[in-house]
Amino acid sequence: MLALVLITAAGCGTPGAHTQPGAFSYASRADANRDQGDWEGAIADYTKAIELRPNYFIAYSNRGLAKRAKGDFDGAIADYTKAIEIKTDDSFDYMNRGEARRAKRDFDGAIEDATKAIQISPNFTRAYLNRGHAKENKGDFEGAIADYTKAIVLKPDHEDAYWNRGNAKAYKADLDGAIADYTKAIELKSDDEQAYYNRGVAKALKGGLDGAIADYTEAIQLRSQYPEAYKNRGIAKALKRDFDGAIADYTKAIELDPRYPEAYKNRGIAKENKGDLDGAIADYTRAIELKPDDAEAYRDRGNAKNAKGDSDGANADRAKAIQLKAGSSR
Repeated sequence: MLALVLITAAGCGTPGAHTQPGAFSYASRADANRDQGDWEGAIADYTKAIELRPNYFIAYSNRGLAKRAKGDFDGAIADYTKAIEIKTDDSFDYMNRGEARRAKRDFDGAIEDATKAIQISPNFTRAYLNRGHAKENKGDFEGAIADYTKAIVLKPDHEDAYWNRGNAKAYKADLDGAIADYTKAIELKSDDEQAYYNRGVAKALKGGLDGAIADYTEAIQLRSQYPEAYKNRGIAKALKRDFDGAIADYTKAIELDPRYPEAYKNRGIAKENKGDLDGAIADYTRAIELKPDDAEAYRDRGNAKNAKGDSDGANADRAKAIQLKAGSSR
């Protein structure tokens, strides 16, 4: 849930410096292109502005943002780096370069840049949030929680900070803490379907199936095209032995995403529990077609074949499941 931080060309030059009229005109047109989502046009005009004024750090910054929006993270990093060379105390350029590094999975670099942004601007809420993201990506959930907490201290109504802290707590198996944070995120932004979904997952892990179903339902009401929410609601219903309801939810998930192996596999389990062995085998088979290395799908299909009296087919599937599990444990 991050947005690009853009610097307006007008009035942001180095103190005492005067932007050449030609460079300013190109930068202003680049800003207009950027605002319309014309990233190529923006990049071309920022480049022209830089040609006319080589130390125009704002043009480098904003060209970096445009490149990042296009997915050119290497180009973006190069531009942010040039902007930092020209103006070493701009916390936004460090933060933006850190975000681009994180997008390239350079989490150490992202942490380094966010830390530098914080050193320059100690109350930079977004820099704490970004550093928390990178720490979470590295598996440092304690560090991530500390950074999200600092972001919340600086901005108590920061919904994203609560949402992300909830995720980090969930990874640490602090499900009560995660639920509390998701709940606060929902209080701050009542139409956040992802917060409802994540809270549903946490509730399900705690065994609160009715609460989980309620949260998945709310997420679906907010976003009807949400196959994961249908699939997870189906799992919760199946655990409550509502196999008809579960099958209906898995079927909806498959309608929304016909290549969703987990939905097929779980629907197969529900059908098997209802005694529909042929339907179960068909679903397990489709799950295997979509995800050939799914040992559980082979195992489950083997069990269903065995229940039908197909011992040869059952043994073949069970052998394949054992082979896949052995390979994944190496």
